Amino acid sequence: MHHPAPTVAQRSLIHHTGFWYFPVAFVARLPFAMMTVGVLALVVAVRGSVALGGLTSAAVGIGVVVAGPILGDLADRFGQSRVLVPTGLANGILLALFPVVVGSPATDGLVLATAVAIGVTGPQTAAMSRSRVMALIGARIAPDRRERTFSRAMAYESAADETAFVIGPFVVGLLAAVIAPWAPIAAAAALSFVFVTAFALHPTGRVVPVASARGAMAPARELVRPRMLMLVVAVFGVGAFFGSTLTSLTAFMEARGAPEAGALLYGVMGVGSAVLALAVVLLPARFSLRWRLVVFAVLLFSSAGAYSVGGSVLTVTVVLCLMGIGVGPSLVTLFSLAGHRAPAGRTATTMTLLASALTLAQALSSAVTGAVAERVAVETAMLFPAGAALVVLVMAAVNAAHAPRWDRAPQASIG
Repeated sequence: MHHPAPTVAQRSLIHHTGFWYFPVAFVARLPFAMMTVGVLALVVAVRGSVALGGLTSAAVGIGVVVAGPILGDLADRFGQSRVLVPTGLANGILLALFPVVVGSPATDGLVLATAVAIGVTGPQTAAMSRSRVMALIGARIAPDRRERTFSRAMAYESAADETAFVIGPFVVGLLAAVIAPWAPIAAAAALSFVFVTAFALHPTGRVVPVASARGAMAPARELVRPRMLMLVVAVFGVGAFFGSTLTSLTAFMEARGAPEAGALLYGVMGVGSAVLALAVVLLPARFSLRWRLVVFAVLLFSSAGAYSVGGSVLTVTVVLCLMGIGVGPSLVTLFSLAGHRAPAGRTATTMTLLASALTLAQALSSAVTGAVAERVAVETAMLFPAGAALVVLVMAAVNAAHAPRWDRAPQASIG
């Protein structure tokens, strides 16, 4: 019996992206995930100051945030490859120069300025990848399969982000321990040169229509409506949760004489969180995004509350597994909501805005939590993840109250 060949719309997303797209897009995320931690580790090792290390890490985060939405806007206007190729190359060069600057007699101010420049050129691979995948689904996938493919793709993208956020610090720790403190930064530079460029030039980049080909872009003010701002604040909460957990956990294990075990335990949370981010696909469609956010935020907040009590290494490990169950699905849900609410023609801008909020929160909360752990007490620092989780929970409640109105009205008239 002869089966007709599947039409373009019936083929899977991988058929349209090509097999190499997802591995390349994943590795291209690593320089971004390694930058903030690698910079911190190098500065602490060479200059011997934890405070300066925290500041340098935050400086990278601030650079990312200042440039992120601008790069997203440029990508929406002129196409991704035109923006990503030069920024990826510049980022690789700056990363390669950074160990030289830190090791030289340069002032702390110059070290911080270089860190900001590294952040400004930080390649926004994750946001660009989401925007590409969304454009592909809209253009090439049959309407009846779009919703399911979209939720799968967002789950994968968030799991890839989380895995990169966990593998990044882990690789940094490994390279710094085995080779030298400059090695992680050198590796990030090499990855930025090779994989960010490969991602930038990948044919999928041409699928996202640029402003001239697409018709009108929604005005920028659409990005600052309450329904979008609420997502930015909630993602900021998730980023603060990641940063404060990693830093307080490192301090907690340091107090027990095994600081490097902090990154490994964080890995426990990260792996669980990534697995559950992927498992979100299995949830029934009846379990709507707004209620998912509430349920996972409640779980996140209650497990972070248990974490703040501390106790033995075993109890902390168990609680970290529960925190992973809350944080992965929360992040997926937030990005899925953003995908549905992104104003016309501003997908890359929307995604970079959220990615920037995540990075800034991670950098700031790491710096603040580190200072508190050092100057006040580790127990106090362990309260921070619960505070971050509370932000996510409050935003989930706000969203649950307003989502029916926000998501019902036509895009243009929503306030």
